[in-house]
Formats: sequence, C-alpha cells, structure tokens
Amino acid sequence: MREFDYARADSPRQAVSAHGANEQAAYLAGGTTLLDLVKIDIMRPEQVVDINRLDLKRIETLDDGRVRIGALVTNTALARDERITRDYAVLSEALLSGATTQLRNKATTAGNVMQRVRCPYFRDGVSNCNKREPGSGCAAIEGHNRSVHAVLGTSEHCIATHPSDMCVAMAAIGATVTVEGPEGQRDIDFLDFHLLPGDTPEREHDLKPGELITHVTLNAPLENGRSSYLKLRDRASYQFALASSAVIVRLDGDTIVEARVALGGVGTKPWRAFEAEAALKGQTLGEASFERSAEIAMQGATPYAHNAFKIPLGRQAIVRNLTTLTA
Repeated sequence: MREFDYARADSPRQAVSAHGANEQAAYLAGGTTLLDLVKIDIMRPEQVVDINRLDLKRIETLDDGRVRIGALVTNTALARDERITRDYAVLSEALLSGATTQLRNKATTAGNVMQRVRCPYFRDGVSNCNKREPGSGCAAIEGHNRSVHAVLGTSEHCIATHPSDMCVAMAAIGATVTVEGPEGQRDIDFLDFHLLPGDTPEREHDLKPGELITHVTLNAPLENGRSSYLKLRDRASYQFALASSAVIVRLDGDTIVEARVALGGVGTKPWRAFEAEAALKGQTLGEASFERSAEIAMQGATPYAHNAFKIPLGRQAIVRNLTTLTA
C-alpha cells in the first residue's frame, strides 16, 4: 500500500492551489483511468485532489453557436444531450462506441481527454518504456505491436496509440480546451493539446504543472453538415479501435463543399487528416474520390512487425464512413 494525501476542492482555484506544481499530485474526477493505473502501480500520486464538487457539470450553448462542456460532464450525459445528438452526431456516436455503460456513467469529459495509453509495455510496470521511465527504451518497437500501436506520428521512442474515441470526434469538429493553473486561465487549441511522442514521449499533453481542465468548447457545428463515427475493432463491444474515422461533410448536391476527417487507432494522438480533407473538397461523391482521400490520409504511415494491416484498415475506415454518410 502506498500512502497519499487527499484533499477535496470546492472551486477550480482551490483545486489548483491544493495541487500546486507537484508533479506527483493528481486530480480525481471519475477515476476510471487514475484508479486503474494506481492499482497496478503505474501512477503513484503523493497527493490526490478530489474535484467532484466543482461546478463543472453543465453543457452550455454560447452566443456564437459553440457548445461549452464542463470538465465533469460524464460521457453518458454528453452522448445523450439533445444538442450533441442533433448537431454533433459524430461525437455522440464516438462516445457510445467506447467502454461500457458503467464506465461511461463515471468517466468525465476532461478525464477522457487525459486518457493514458493502453500499451501493455507501459502498463506492465517492468518492460522498457520511455513514457513510464524516460530513456529506458521502447519495448513495443521490437515486441508485439499489433492492436494498440500506431503507424502515424510515431518516433523511435514510442509507438503507442492514443486510445480515446471521443477525442477523435473532437479533433474533427474542432475545439478549445480551457485550463486553469497557478498562472491563471488559458485556452489551448484541441489539435495542439495532445503531443506527438518525438524525443519526449513522457510529455503527453500541453499542460503546465498544476493546470486543471475546466471546459472543452466545441466549434460551432458545420451548417447543413452531416457526420458519423466508424470504429473498426476486433470485437463489437468493449474494445479499443484498430482504426476509426470521424467524418463531417457539407454537400451541394453530389459535390463535397467541405469535409473534415480525423482518425483513431492508427495515430499516437487524435489524427486530423487535413490533406485528405483538401483532396475531398470540390469532388463529386463516389468511390474514386473517397479512395484517393483515404490514400492521402495514410501517406507517411510507418508499419511495424504486427500492425502493417492498419494502413489499409485506416483507408477502409475513411472510405466506408464516407460511403455510408453520403448515401
């Protein structure tokens, strides 16, 4: 048993103060990641700050059409919210494709954004892992690297995929993460929040010490847009994506006026495919244009011993989603 101090906060400022700049402190909300990793001795917080009393459980529509989501809104509440199902179907579908009902009832919006990787070498506590112990090496590169390892955004130091479905949808929609810390409040573009592993895989997020996520604000919905999330996995329930796609399109007849494409299961962070989007713009609906954009999306992918299949599977996730969405 590892001892730790516990504090319960009543406001974001109190939470930030209790946490301080201590890198061995952790915020506790739903606990679906934190408690899991504490139990297997991967995370070892010296201080736990309970933020469940904070007034961050509301979903609000702003005057400019954006939707602001409190950090403590549960995945279930967000997925079932009328505004989300109406204007951001891709997000509702992504949330409902992840985990179990019981976990979605506990998991929070901010906690989902902060998910840790599911790489077994990270979680076993003994293998070489640069995320857990910088400079120790990456056992996954020469090890078994099939399901939770990436082909996009990898480096010689880490190839673990980002596990969240919700974040893939948010990457396609566009969003802002609002945080509060010792130096005050600031906004981070969602696409900049998660970091590529590069030479510092232990740095997963663009958070400064002690900063607390208070809100995630979605960009205004695409006018007359339609959206969908497609998740391809080994089994139909309770499984992480081998490849997934979040697609949003706006059409004029059979012509694609605008498109947004993001990928999951294949990247070390939620992967926005800007070049694929550009290739779709102005194109006539059809298999040829869909396949061309999918090919572009997976350009530059680096396969490893057991996950080369993710490259064609990632392409398939885009083509199938676009085909169904525009039928």
